[in-house]
This record gives sequence, C-alpha cells and structure tokens, in this order.
Amino acid sequence: MKSDIFNIKNEKKFNDRATEIFRFQYKNNPVYAEYINNLNIKISKIKHYKQIPFLPIDFFKTHKIISKNKQHKLIFKSSGTTGMQRSKHYVAEPEIYEKSFNETFDMFYGNPEQYAVLALLPSYSEQGNSSLIYMVEKLMQKSKNPGNGFFLYNHDELFARLKKLEAQKQKTVLFGVSYALLDFFHNYKLKLENTIIIETGGMKGRKKEIIREELHKKLKKASGLPHIHSEYGMTELLSQAYAQTTDKYKTPPWMKILIRDAEDPFSYKKNGKTGGINIIDLANIYSCSFIETKDLGKINPDGSFTISGRFDDSDIRGCNLLII
Repeated sequence: MKSDIFNIKNEKKFNDRATEIFRFQYKNNPVYAEYINNLNIKISKIKHYKQIPFLPIDFFKTHKIISKNKQHKLIFKSSGTTGMQRSKHYVAEPEIYEKSFNETFDMFYGNPEQYAVLALLPSYSEQGNSSLIYMVEKLMQKSKNPGNGFFLYNHDELFARLKKLEAQKQKTVLFGVSYALLDFFHNYKLKLENTIIIETGGMKGRKKEIIREELHKKLKKASGLPHIHSEYGMTELLSQAYAQTTDKYKTPPWMKILIRDAEDPFSYKKNGKTGGINIIDLANIYSCSFIETKDLGKINPDGSFTISGRFDDSDIRGCNLLII
C-alpha cells in the first residue's frame, strides 16, 4: 500500500487506493474512527473517495492523530504567532514523507542535484519542528551544492550568495516565507536570471496581510523574474502542491483537492465555484489522509486549483496562504 500510492496513474487507481486507505485508517486510527462513528456513517456504503468523511484540521491541535500500534519518529508542528496553539503531526515513517517531497520536486523541477538550494525561512527555523525545514534540508543534502544555505536575518550574506550563484550561472531555488522575501527585496535590488523563487506563504503576524497578486508583483519587480512560484503545503500533510507561473496549483497524483460547500460539508462545488478546500493526501497513511481545511478556493477547468483566502474564524497558520 505504501509504495502503491506513488504509482497512481489514473482516477480508478486513485479511488482504489483512497478507499483502501480510508478503511485502513477507520480500523487503525482511533480518533478518526470515533469521528466517523459520531457521524453515523455506514462504512460498507463508501465506494468512492467523495463519500469519505474528512477530518476537520483542528483535530491536529487537540488530538494525537496516529494509527494504533505505530510509534511516531518525528513530530512536525505548525508555525504561528506567540500564544497560538500549534498543530502537531505525528509521523510514524519519515521515509514516506521523503519519498513524497522528493518525487514531487522531481516532477515539477527535476533532480535537486542540478540546483543550489537556498532558504529564507526565519520563523520556521526559530520555532523548530518544521516539516518545511525538514524538506528543504533533505533537498539540500540531495543537491550537494556548496552554495546551499539557510538564512535568518543575515540578508547581506544572502545577497552575496545570490550574486555569486548568478555570476556562476548556477540554477538556484530560493524557498522563502512571504514577509522575509518582502524584507529582503525591499532592501536589495537584484536582477535574477538563474534563480527560482518559491514563496511558502504567510506573514506570521509580522506584516499586514496582502493578496498574493500584490506580493508577486513586488517580488517580480525587485528580482526581474517573470514569475514567482508558490508552494502549498501544511504541517498536517506529507505532500505539497506547486504553482509555477500563475496562482494555479497542481498536485502530485497521490494528492487531490475537493471543494466543499461552505454550508454543507458533505456536498461538493462544481469546478470554478469557490468553497472550502478538502485535501486527500494518500502519503498520510499513518495519520489521516482526508482533511477538511479552513482554506477557501476553487478548482479550475484544467484541474489545477486556486486559493482565494481562509474562513474568517481560522487562525493565521504556518504554510497557509495570504488573506484577501
């Protein structure tokens, strides 16, 4: 079952794996099973992933979501402002996460060995237990480029590193949290040609929230790049989606987005209609693969999805995107 999820080629195989994992999680995950039982849902009637109940994401703040008879090897925690309750993702098999993000990066960007990997992720580094930091560290290890590096507030060093890599015509990926990228490019104007900027969202309470379009406009103007890329991920997931040229995110084959009706969580919107985002992440085998988020969005005609904001009562969370 673990290896099968990375070989999904079509809708039928996705549905087969999703329903199989659902039954496994109902049997082995006490918190998820209790939630489903409280909904009075007959498990035997669930034949399609759209019939599967989605666990509200706040359960990751209040419960330990993990399969029984499994011990966690890692705990990822969401980032947030001071005093905020952080979500916890108990990860039983880190190698599944590593395979997920490595295959996804290969799918969207190619082998990490061709890149220098830079990270401007101060809030994640400072708070610890970050799934994003874990991913970027592993990508750096695969890259093996001597130019790799994490940067906190040492923007002079980042500026010098980028200049050097650009002079070498070295392909580079810069992962950055939104407020840190804005701070850096406000003070340093640097025309980039060989660098991909991947913003990971979030102001973390440091700056006024702005729409993604405005953020990207500012970053494109300062960097000279035609596009700013975005990563959509969160502590509660072991997979990511990427947007490379627009705000249209695409997922790997083992991850799927559904748009639920904001008034009725068990019905789904048609493509092009905005609603709450439900995520199926089949890499979450030993936690929960079916998550009801507090993000709002829509599915586009080409199968990609767009984020349009968050529900008003949700926290400003780690990897969530910008409010509009």
